[in-house]
Amino acid sequence: MTSSSVKEQIALAAERLFAERGLDGASLRQISAAAGNGNNTAVQYHFGSKERLVQAIFEYRLRDLNARRDALVAERCPNDLRSWVECHLVPALEQSEREDSRYLSFVAKLQQHGRRDVLALLSPELLAPTQRFRDRVGALLPDVPEPLRAHRIAQATAFSVHMGAEREQNRARDERVLPYAVHVGDLLDGVVGFLAAPVSAATLAALDTPLPYEPALPLHP
Repeated sequence: MTSSSVKEQIALAAERLFAERGLDGASLRQISAAAGNGNNTAVQYHFGSKERLVQAIFEYRLRDLNARRDALVAERCPNDLRSWVECHLVPALEQSEREDSRYLSFVAKLQQHGRRDVLALLSPELLAPTQRFRDRVGALLPDVPEPLRAHRIAQATAFSVHMGAEREQNRARDERVLPYAVHVGDLLDGVVGFLAAPVSAATLAALDTPLPYEPALPLHP
């Protein structure tokens, strides 16, 4: 999508409305109107369905996000927990500073409504940096047994998305927020502390009981 394309205008309008109302709270007609398109069928013409529109939003954001993640990894050659967390999360947190982005609020809304099914729409290429992050961080947490390890990584990423979304929304309302560097540094401190926290004896004992089901992990592309 080029910067001036109708498809981009629709995708950005959909991102804003989905961030505010969720996938079920915004109709294709409302999205067309929010994009400034007088044709009520514009979304269906360009995307075909709401699911394809969601896919387009992720594709639009994740290509730049993943390129930024890859650049940080190449530049910093991370080999410790904080470095990997920073390389993966900072590109997402940067979205909260962009005037044209409601991406974190959009993802947070999908998390809130348990819409993990949308990940099935994305190509393995787009999801590869997230899988790399899970693998590398998991390898740095040998004292945290599964399934706690995967759960912690997913929860930490989801928490970061929600904190970034809150900042995004506060800035949109012209409310005062912490300086960006302070916000990011404090959030990374908390995430790293959570990931590396020792597993208590009580939790290990509870883990001895077989799980009746596979726990659902939060959406965190």
